[in-house]
Amino acid sequence: MKVLVTIASKHGATEEVGKVIVEELENAGLEVDLEKPEEVYSLDGYGAVIIGSAVYLTKWMDNANDFCRRFASELRRTPLWAFSVGLSGVPKDKVQDPSRVGPVLLNIEPKEYITFPGRLDPTELSLRERTVARLGGAVEGDFRDDHLVRDWAKKIIKEIKA
Repeated sequence: MKVLVTIASKHGATEEVGKVIVEELENAGLEVDLEKPEEVYSLDGYGAVIIGSAVYLTKWMDNANDFCRRFASELRRTPLWAFSVGLSGVPKDKVQDPSRVGPVLLNIEPKEYITFPGRLDPTELSLRERTVARLGGAVEGDFRDDHLVRDWAKKIIKEIKA
């Protein structure tokens, strides 16, 4: 089965999470395409889709939301998993409200939606982004957890191969 993994990343952390997922899928023998959402022109030939986006100010990036809008009807018929990366410093097990991100906004039901902790490196941010992060109480550091990401990818693999 061919799987599309499409990632909307601003500073690279979400793309790196996506690459971990791709690595797991490929290691399981699946054919995978990794694309930016704005570079996907068709879902023909894909048996499953995984979409991920960085979260800024509690919202998915525009290119991820645009992807979901463009392919809404196909995504309702295709096995879909969705993830967000962000909210650095949030405890890993705290459930996040997905109601303001991506597929949920468009009444597209992913098989599963998860939020992974992200990375906040102020040296990569614009002045505006640093100000918003500071005012929002965001914690600096790299909170990504490859084990958590790999475990989630393995769950997807089991469902795809079932």
